[in-house]
Amino acid sequence: MADITQSQGPRWPKLSKAWLATAVILLAVALFESHEFWPTVEFTAKALLNTAPFILFAVLAVAYLKATGAENLLAKAFEGRETRMIFLAALLGGLSPFCSCEVIPFIAALLAVGAPLSAVMAFWISSPLMDPAMFSITAGGLGFEFATAKMFAAVGIGLLGGMGTMMLKNTAVFTDPLREKPQVGGCCGVKKPFSGKPQWKFWTELARIETFRSTALTNALFLFKWLTLAYLIEAIMIRHVPASLVAQTLGGDGIQPILLGAFVGMPAYLNGYAAVPLVKELLAMGMAPGAAMSFMLAGGVSCIPAAIAVWALVKPKVFAAYLGFALVGSVIAGLAWGAIA
Repeated sequence: MADITQSQGPRWPKLSKAWLATAVILLAVALFESHEFWPTVEFTAKALLNTAPFILFAVLAVAYLKATGAENLLAKAFEGRETRMIFLAALLGGLSPFCSCEVIPFIAALLAVGAPLSAVMAFWISSPLMDPAMFSITAGGLGFEFATAKMFAAVGIGLLGGMGTMMLKNTAVFTDPLREKPQVGGCCGVKKPFSGKPQWKFWTELARIETFRSTALTNALFLFKWLTLAYLIEAIMIRHVPASLVAQTLGGDGIQPILLGAFVGMPAYLNGYAAVPLVKELLAMGMAPGAAMSFMLAGGVSCIPAAIAVWALVKPKVFAAYLGFALVGSVIAGLAWGAIA
């Protein structure tokens, strides 16, 4: 009998789910709303063009940080006293340009060398909420004030998670937290995340120039595909979602819309960049500012890439604590922003 397990057919390039969703939506519009097809495409293209300066800044900033090796400075946040580690981990987590796949090997390396779970938790929570690219896109879509408030909230929620973990480290929740002994390594090839010194003039080395080029291209494509999908959904939302429904459900004062924003955002959120134009439109329809903040924060921590990074390394009880800290912190931040905005 022939061994068919060794035979391989033609390999097709893997299609991104974002592009697939974009194609499906455009096809649906063409079939069921043919008269709205070109207006939808035009709306999406104009929105992308308006956002282009912020996308360019985000792409170049992240590429520069990667090419210089500035992320190696993060290792210093996990040295010294535990409280110091928590503060620095929360602060730098909200500023670092880590991609989702890099978080796993970096955190695994920290845990392998004995970094306290409290500092790791602070970094874990704040890292997916804000980075240079996220700040630029958020500022372009929702304003500099909202982006700055979200940045402070990211650090604050990281501190909440870190300090909470430190105070509860002797409880059953945080006893024996790891699934297994973590190993250094991962999909991005980060095998020694603590080594190397930043080279600020990266253009003097060919390898760093290549890192800059590949990182810029990767991030440009990443932002382009998700923002294309987001603006496409926004165009459809404008036509079909009644503003009165949004205002009635997520508008108004008090804690109810903020709680609802957090509880809806946590399971529904897929990508922080795509959320910006959608939240912008929801705000225009009557969504409360505090609900917008809680939606983005709770969803950012629970989005699939960030959640997988945590789930892969710790036991379910610690993962539940991770989500709990995020939910509580998001509601607090939503209340604070709602009172200010």
